[in-house]
Amino acid sequence: MQYRPLGHTDLNVSLICLGTMTWGEQNSYQEAAEQLDFSLEAGINFFDLAEMYPVPPKPETQGRTEQYFGQWLAGQKREQLIVATKVTGPGMAHISQGPSLTKERVLVACQGSLERMQTDYIDLYQVHWPARSTNFFGKLGYEPSDELSTPILETLEALALLKQQGKIRHIGLSNETPWGLMRYLELAKEFDLPRPVSIQNPYNLLNRTFEVGLAEMAWREKCGLLAYSPLAFGVLSGKYRHGQQPANARLSLFSRFTRYNNEQARAAAEQYCQLAEAHGLSPAQMALAFINQQAFVTSNIIGATSLEQLQENIASVELSLSDEVLTGIQEIHRQQPNPSP
Repeated sequence: MQYRPLGHTDLNVSLICLGTMTWGEQNSYQEAAEQLDFSLEAGINFFDLAEMYPVPPKPETQGRTEQYFGQWLAGQKREQLIVATKVTGPGMAHISQGPSLTKERVLVACQGSLERMQTDYIDLYQVHWPARSTNFFGKLGYEPSDELSTPILETLEALALLKQQGKIRHIGLSNETPWGLMRYLELAKEFDLPRPVSIQNPYNLLNRTFEVGLAEMAWREKCGLLAYSPLAFGVLSGKYRHGQQPANARLSLFSRFTRYNNEQARAAAEQYCQLAEAHGLSPAQMALAFINQQAFVTSNIIGATSLEQLQENIASVELSLSDEVLTGIQEIHRQQPNPSP
């Protein structure tokens, strides 16, 4: 396993981070524990959760992912693990019916996560998405509005209080824009508050929009990317090729997920799969290795519903893409850039 520094901290996180959002929906506790054991043995020390998980979010399952992790964590050496979770943004009435990311909401959310995970502290506490009208989760166009807006300073001050109390060690952002990251950095400096050490946004061969404005900021400000959806909900693995609908696969089970399932995305994914096969590579490993090789990436968040998938995904750290493969990727991207923004 390879390791990279988490921002300006003294923590080194594994290049592969284990994502968890299927636990409690597509995966049982036993399966989750098997994934965790396997990952730990492979050298992974970084685990990403959220109070909202599992996905798709439902009142009856909310928090179950953290509960599964806490049940497993009770038998581990906590100090050897780097645990990340997230406070939910607006729009989840079954989690919070009032304004989101306020001081009160952040404090309550953190305490709930600590209790479910059976730990005294969280290594990386992330804001899951902004409490303001902006573009994330694939939204296009921009419509200015202050609705549902909690001042970033209030959220940052709440996170600072949690750090002072020893409940969190570092803070991170997720689904954030260049302006949002810039504002957090400005406020942290102006008011001597904790500085974000990471940004968790989507990044994959079908959605490289992170490169446009955020990649430079992530690199220069030491606020590296924690790349999520690196396989575009499995589309880049090739398992949905030629109309296949594998049992228990996310896009087979949940019709609501359309971001990576449009005609242009499927066409581009087919080209990437053919490129991988032409070079004797696994499509999934090629897609993951491309992310692993980016200097602005701190960690690549993989998810799996089986140990076979997990093993293949983790092994991507051993793959270094040749110049010929990288040229092929760039050519496909040039022809069909970001079909799933």
